[in-house]
Amino acid sequence: MTSHLIVPQHAAVGTDGSVLNITPESAGWQYVGFEVIKLQPGQKIIRQTADREICLVLLSGKGDLKTTSAQWNNIGNRNSVFEKIPPYAAYVPSEDQYEFIAQTSVELAVCSAPGKPGYEARLIVPEQIGVEVRGSGSMQRLVHNILPEREPAESLLVVEVFTPEGHWSSYPPHKHDRSALPEESLLEETYYFHLEPVQGFAIQRVYTDDRSLDETLAVRDGQAVLVPRGYHPVAAPAGYEVYYLNVMAGPVRTWKFYNDPDHEWLIKK
Repeated sequence: MTSHLIVPQHAAVGTDGSVLNITPESAGWQYVGFEVIKLQPGQKIIRQTADREICLVLLSGKGDLKTTSAQWNNIGNRNSVFEKIPPYAAYVPSEDQYEFIAQTSVELAVCSAPGKPGYEARLIVPEQIGVEVRGSGSMQRLVHNILPEREPAESLLVVEVFTPEGHWSSYPPHKHDRSALPEESLLEETYYFHLEPVQGFAIQRVYTDDRSLDETLAVRDGQAVLVPRGYHPVAAPAGYEVYYLNVMAGPVRTWKFYNDPDHEWLIKK
């Protein structure tokens, strides 16, 4: 039986290209929304942002993007996320709209959270995205900070991570499910996965200290995982690279995590 924490893709319905859609209502939480849209050349979507802010991440392909105040043409620089170069992205505030027209086959991630007026739509070009190597040894992974807390937004935090075969990431296991600053912040989170080669799988645990939530998930290419609470490490099996896009949001826009005390020795050795 598939876990309720795994959200699979479905066939696109109609012409909007949506193949995966997580809303706060469907996830049973308050903040994070996530959608994957796949478009063919010439296809177009037009969306209102209403009371939510949006971060569009062009996972692959090229297209033209327009909001009520700005337009950017021919954006996009990857044919696959596994080119491992920072993507093009865009921030669109609440009470706005966006129109995207695909020039090539496109996979577009739509990350959303509650927003407030006062922010401007802006293009996030690859050169603006922070790149870091996090961890060491078999915990080492490559991180692209697409919408970090140092950049303006109301709720959203967006990052993508590349985990080499045989490595662990989001590791040592950590959580951020308590409003207990400065020690820990409350952030809901989604993971959206790609695997290379595509027939692979990733392993993700989601568990709490009292084990009232304790699941070990085998995640396939194109699936998303909900992390409503608890620790949530990821493992890449031998022979398979693992990519995931993280979306986080909560009542305070800061990422303060708490390591599982049983495993914190790993970063102190």
